[in-house]
This record gives sequence, C-alpha cells and structure tokens, in this order.
Amino acid sequence: MPSTAIRDSAYDPETRELRITFVTGRRYLYADVPPAVVAAFDTAESKGRFFNRRIRDRYAYREITGAPAQPAAGRSSRPAR
Repeated sequence: MPSTAIRDSAYDPETRELRITFVTGRRYLYADVPPAVVAAFDTAESKGRFFNRRIRDRYAYREITGAPAQPAAGRSSRPAR
C-alpha cells in the first residue's frame, strides 16, 4: 500500500545515511541510521507511522530539498509502500 506521507527512500549502508522524500517534495537526510532500522522501515506496514515512532527525532538530520536528486549508493530509490 502506498504511503500517504512518504514518497520514497534510499539508504547508503557505507555511510549509514537514510534519505527520505515526503509527498510534499521535501527531502531529508538522516545520519547514522542502523541497517536493522532501515530493514524494519522497508517492511513496515505503515512507513509514516514507523518513521514517526522509530526515526523522527532519534537521528540527526538535515533538509536536502534543494539538492539535485540522486539515489544513494548501495540501493536504488524506490517508492514507499
């Protein structure tokens, strides 16, 4: 099922950076996110709910909305469910 809040995500396991694009078009890069958290996020029934409970306010982040779009190394960007 498509997420009503999250358009897509990409993860770079080498840098442990998770990039999330919201349906609003705003993009954020979350630092030092463990692979296990990303794996759980990828399989979550509700990506928005998982994000709010397990990622938001738990990891350092910065907005990258103005940066050119490019998939993170190690995994291509794909739509959220």
